Amino acid sequence: MPHTIRTEDQLAALFGTVAEASRIKETATLHPLYRQWIEASPFAVLATAGPGGLDCSPRGDAAPLVRIVDDHTLLLPERRGNNRIDGLRNMLVDPRVALIFFVPGVNETVRVNGRASITVEPSLMRSFAVEGAEPKCVVEVKVDTVFFQCGRALIRSGLWDHAPGHRPEGVPSAGMILGALSAAAIDGEAYDRELSQRLRGSLY
Repeated sequence: MPHTIRTEDQLAALFGTVAEASRIKETATLHPLYRQWIEASPFAVLATAGPGGLDCSPRGDAAPLVRIVDDHTLLLPERRGNNRIDGLRNMLVDPRVALIFFVPGVNETVRVNGRASITVEPSLMRSFAVEGAEPKCVVEVKVDTVFFQCGRALIRSGLWDHAPGHRPEGVPSAGMILGALSAAAIDGEAYDRELSQRLRGSLY
């Protein structure tokens, strides 16, 4: 196709040079200001890759979501979920991971690239217990690069402009999706009706 971009030279011509500020903001360690920012974050998106494909999934907890051990190391507890563990499976084969951290109401985000390993060391697991429940495991991330992302994407999207918990008209619910994909074998209305209580009772 004549209009498809195929080379780095074509991309460079399309976007132009990288601003000096965009180079300076990248570090190989967790600068104290990046540490401070990450410690305020209750939510991140974790990306992994493996032979079965890519995975990009949310992680959330009371801030700080992750524990910073030192300038090169993050610890992320893996709480209970849907047991697909696609990202964890990927880490066993390809340890490269990417995280993007969000702070509610803040338009900038912070990105961390690194290499992950999975541990179930007993004392570490106990240290991450919430309401008496330990995580399933803990992901240790050795940091390669850290940098902040400007707020344009969140400003354009108006992400923080919407009322918490408000579902915009036309957005299907989890029950609607499951009912349709299961050809009504799953009762979507019942699923939605019970979802809030089920989530509250199984957060940890």
